[in-house]
Amino acid sequence: MNKVSEKQVAEKLLQVQAVKLSPSEPFTWASGWKSPIYCDNRKILSYPYVRDYIKSEMSNIVFDVFPEADVIAGVATAGIPHGAMVADQLKLPFIYVRSKPKEHGMGRQIEGVLEAGQRVVVIEDLISTGKSSLEAVQAIRAEGGNVIGMVSIFNYGFDIAVKAMEEAGVSYRSMSNYNALIELAVEKGLVSEAEQETLNSWRTSPSTWGK
Repeated sequence: MNKVSEKQVAEKLLQVQAVKLSPSEPFTWASGWKSPIYCDNRKILSYPYVRDYIKSEMSNIVFDVFPEADVIAGVATAGIPHGAMVADQLKLPFIYVRSKPKEHGMGRQIEGVLEAGQRVVVIEDLISTGKSSLEAVQAIRAEGGNVIGMVSIFNYGFDIAVKAMEEAGVSYRSMSNYNALIELAVEKGLVSEAEQETLNSWRTSPSTWGK
């Protein structure tokens, strides 16, 4: 996507408070990392017009970049609703990938019908380190699926994720990203120059920032 579109998406995320910036009072992630940003794209689901916008734009990316897709896959849990909406919009089969196989019943990690050789586009709400996203990719490949790409709503742009995606051979696109968000926040006067410097320093070294 071009920068204008990335900023448009970022503006929608700020509008529904799916993304919050707090450089002076950072959040603590489950990993223990301190962060000046918190992203919860599940909030999009509660706002019909923004939800429809995200669905349409994400569907356009899949249609334009991965037109040969046979199946859409959502990553549990936050990627499931967005993946299902994209599959519905494009009239494609939908599957979803659990974080681990079920401990009862059939013990499946992938729910839905996936046939060997089918070309799959994975839908994520957010890419941070890329670890959980690539675990889903591995699960699909283990079942014989051919992952041709991944599309996310937001991407922090960490070097570790870029490297992991390259090593896994996964082509990915993101509707918006951290850089576009910060540029927009500066333009709208939501953060000061000093806060911008803080936000940029976190992006460079998130694991050690704030320590």
